[in-house]
Amino acid sequence: MDNTDDDSRRFSWQTAQQRAAQGDSRQVADLAVELTHRIETATKKTRQHQDQLAQLVRVLAITPGPDSLTQLLRLFTRSQGPGVHLAPRFVASVLAEHREAAELVGPLSERDPKGRLDELRICLFHELILRGVDMDAFPKTTDWTRVMYGGHPLTWLPSRRSALETRLTFPSRSINGGARSGGSPLPADGRVDPPTPRTAEQSALVDSATLDLHQMIIAAPEAGGWGHSEAWVFRTDEEVHPDRVPALLPTLPMGCVEGLGTTGRFEIARRPADAIWGILFATASLGGMGHHGAHGAFGRLWAWKSMAALSDAPADASAEEVEHHLRQTTWFHFESDAEWFCNEILADYGIAALSPDRRRIAVLAATDTD
Repeated sequence: MDNTDDDSRRFSWQTAQQRAAQGDSRQVADLAVELTHRIETATKKTRQHQDQLAQLVRVLAITPGPDSLTQLLRLFTRSQGPGVHLAPRFVASVLAEHREAAELVGPLSERDPKGRLDELRICLFHELILRGVDMDAFPKTTDWTRVMYGGHPLTWLPSRRSALETRLTFPSRSINGGARSGGSPLPADGRVDPPTPRTAEQSALVDSATLDLHQMIIAAPEAGGWGHSEAWVFRTDEEVHPDRVPALLPTLPMGCVEGLGTTGRFEIARRPADAIWGILFATASLGGMGHHGAHGAFGRLWAWKSMAALSDAPADASAEEVEHHLRQTTWFHFESDAEWFCNEILADYGIAALSPDRRRIAVLAATDTD
């Protein structure tokens, strides 16, 4: 039914007041029910249109050639009404996957006074960096990181790919679908499993994670839509040698080891910082089951932020300062048969970080189940 002038009168506030005052509240309620049905129908149709729009945008992004790119950017630079979402993070990721930087820089650097390409540009800037593109070779892209309103979270990231960002996992997408690999199994190298039976004595350390710190530690699995994640932080009065951490972790008051006992499987490996970054990047960017993830640019951001919080890097530190801090941190990757984990392949992991001063242990546990 069309939204006509008659409809406007039927559903008006004045009409509702009059009918209610005349004791006809039932008719007012009937009109409200009719409107809810109209809204539900319109919402369903909008979702269908959005899905169709997303598919057309995908076709333009993946189809090779300058004309498809020109037409794609035409969509972004036209006025977009409420409810129209062109998914710039996703589009930037697909463009970086399927096109060369030299093909993209010229068209995307065209004058855009209303800033409608801002989000696409800054996401693409970091997608290309992750794929090894030297953005200094394209001076025009300097403006891509100067978003109109400032304060964009991606401006914190380094403008070159860090040596930490080497273990990268990207999806492989086509017009009709895509494939991806995710997760990182516990390696055989670097294993430091504590001997069994382990001690039954529980540690007296107490979790000191604030709500804000907890949220920052779990930022990567949250961004990736993983089923569940938790974080804990323990501070010690004296230095903890890295060799003590594997035996200490199962004794800490954490849900991810609760009920493990003295003989339950607890496997752990010492990992380099770049391996941990790779796990968190895949978690955030690729997403969990039934989730598209945050894609490359924001996956990059949340991998950095989760690691920064795990390592106790200063909150106001630059990316370069955080990287130095991460390299001084001792990193562990563990798996457990505790009930907290579902123990499906590549769907569970635990990360522990011993801070550079060796007086703080932070833990992130993630599982891709509810």
